[in-house]
Amino acid sequence: MSLNKQQLLDFLEELDKELERRITVVAVGGTAMTLHNAKASTIDVDFTIPGEDFDEFQRVLNLVPHGFKVDMWNDGMVFSQDLPEDYLTKSKPVRTKMKNMALRVLDPVDIIVTKVGRLNDRDKEDIATCIKKFKITKVQIKKRAKQVVYIGREENYEINLNHVMKRFF
Repeated sequence: MSLNKQQLLDFLEELDKELERRITVVAVGGTAMTLHNAKASTIDVDFTIPGEDFDEFQRVLNLVPHGFKVDMWNDGMVFSQDLPEDYLTKSKPVRTKMKNMALRVLDPVDIIVTKVGRLNDRDKEDIATCIKKFKITKVQIKKRAKQVVYIGREENYEINLNHVMKRFF
């Protein structure tokens, strides 16, 4: 099942109703691209959530039936990449009617550098879309990629990054 932007927002508004306090949630991956209007829909829902808000988001996620895959990471972790601490300030707020959830969307350069780690066919399409839509340069990607901590065999990340540089620039 894929979700478009309105369906994502409707889902998050349902979660917002159950929150007991204000939290921040940052959309990543295809979820971020959908909220950025760079993609029509996403097949799963992905977030990175500041540590102090993670348990509260998990709590309401368990309360609200949704029927689709939701992946969550802590404090700037996305897939197998750990973003620099400034990921949150670089992310953009999404205007919503929600009272307790501050929804943010990952910066397009951060979307790219987090997709480099896995780099499946869908990731390659998403990277191409981000580069084109947001006019991302090779220099921006390389600079940000140097700040990312890859959890795993770092050589794999470098190989993937070099592949992206050759393929898209």
